[in-house]
Amino acid sequence: MRMSETAKGDRPARASNAKRPRLIGLIGPGLITGASDDDPSGIGTYSQAGAQFGFAISWTMLFTYPLVVAIQQVSARVGRITGRGVAGNLRQHYPTWLLQSIVALLFVANTINIGADLGAMADALRLLIGGPALIYVVLFGCICAVLQVFMSYQRYVKVLKVLTLALFAYFGTVLTVQIPWGEAALGLFVPTFLPDASFWTTVVAVLGTTISPYLFFWQASQEAEDTRIHPQRKPLVRAPRQGPDEIERIRLDTYIGMAFSNLVALAIIVATAATLHVAGITDIQSSTQAAEALRPVAGPFAFTLFALGIIGTGLLAVPVLAGSAAYAVGEASRWPVGLSRKPAKAKRFYATLAIATLLGVALNFSPINPIKALYWSAVINGVVAVPIMVAMMDMTGNPKIMGAFHIHDGLRLMGWVATAIMAAAAVIMCVTLIF
Repeated sequence: MRMSETAKGDRPARASNAKRPRLIGLIGPGLITGASDDDPSGIGTYSQAGAQFGFAISWTMLFTYPLVVAIQQVSARVGRITGRGVAGNLRQHYPTWLLQSIVALLFVANTINIGADLGAMADALRLLIGGPALIYVVLFGCICAVLQVFMSYQRYVKVLKVLTLALFAYFGTVLTVQIPWGEAALGLFVPTFLPDASFWTTVVAVLGTTISPYLFFWQASQEAEDTRIHPQRKPLVRAPRQGPDEIERIRLDTYIGMAFSNLVALAIIVATAATLHVAGITDIQSSTQAAEALRPVAGPFAFTLFALGIIGTGLLAVPVLAGSAAYAVGEASRWPVGLSRKPAKAKRFYATLAIATLLGVALNFSPINPIKALYWSAVINGVVAVPIMVAMMDMTGNPKIMGAFHIHDGLRLMGWVATAIMAAAAVIMCVTLIF
């Protein structure tokens, strides 16, 4: 998953196996981050987009790709260069009120998202085999928490990598339905702008789903984690000689991970556009509703693939959501953090992780509608993403934080463009809520 454990200075060992470390190094935090972006909640958003607007919304996947690549690359560089996650850098260099506000909002949004994802996974399993959905919620919550707390970090990362394969279910779904490829290509490469408030609300929702704060925290923290568990890997501010190879690895890892994420999202939009939209089914409020609607339209096989994908992506995304919340709270509070630490050495970190998961489970037993709660978590995410992105972009240009690796090239420009677009999206979202 990560860079070879051979140190950069160990030229003979590296030269003897030059290709293998590069290939292994490509499969890292960027891939898991990208895959976790297509969680059951995101699947619901993309399904609604495709069902309501057909192929006319497909272009958003091309539009968001360079934006999400830029901001996730910035997140990864912050973690690898400084050896601290986003919250750790906010705590050290920014006002306490900003740190506490961002971390509190992130924890709330992640917890709601966990609850919605667990509910979607349980409903998908119920659709496949029957049985009580609430029991499945508890089961999935326990599985996610136990794996994170008790499995070794190296083995746990391998489990996450395997779970990314669940997303291939959506490529399989596309292959099982009839796609008018000419129309699909037109929707992808020729942007359509409809004079419809619901269209722009959907565009904002897609932006908020694709560019989410928990992804920033997770990828930065995973890069920082690598500097703790591998003695030869140091924060780049202290080991600048490792910089060129590590920056290249982060770039390629992020390009591949986010391409995988957006291709899966595109597959979901295309599949629902070619089936549900054509059949006049335009109101999809959750991923499981999309799966159920597919059964009579696209057949049982497409339905089964779609439902299995919901479960697999949930098993990947819930730990990432809980983990990013725990990293943020732990770094903000100066606790020992990291999935590589034994539970006895990071009790409060693991307690936070477990609490976030248990609160997500409890949400499904409350009178709160998880779909409506998810909507509000998307609103919170859309709002909190902007100050986080502004702070991260400010970090990238500060030599006191980034040392010789402060960002001053096209990546910084694209990062600010992404930030400006997310700020505009947050304003549009707030205006839509008020009026």
